[in-house]
Amino acid sequence: MSKQKVTSNLKVSDMIKKPKTDPVSCTAGIRSMQDALDMLGNKWSLLIVHYLMTRTGIDNTFKKMEKDIEGISARMLSKELKALEFNKMVRREVMDTKPITVNYSITDYGKEANNVIQALVQWGMRHREVMFEQDKK
Repeated sequence: MSKQKVTSNLKVSDMIKKPKTDPVSCTAGIRSMQDALDMLGNKWSLLIVHYLMTRTGIDNTFKKMEKDIEGISARMLSKELKALEFNKMVRREVMDTKPITVNYSITDYGKEANNVIQALVQWGMRHREVMFEQDKK
């Protein structure tokens, strides 16, 4: 299960009860998918992870990210970065500068989500093509 902070006392395992006829692999797959969606399925997490994956070796400060990720508020960016750091997807490094600068980078564990993200990007591009083609008719 993901380690993302849960605001209610309800656990994923409480929401998905295993029917007596369900194969074990099906239930495990559903639970694993729910864990992944709990961590990456909101509006901003995947965008932040993708942003950091495409900007390795570059200073990714909070202000730069807030400016570059269109539409995200400082409060939401802070909340998502904390959750991603808690889940070991993002590394937070406080730089010894004045004023203090905080730099964010993707962890090796976070990089493991690359194939999933790239598949979503490719599907999203294809979906846009289909929808724009539909609009032309």
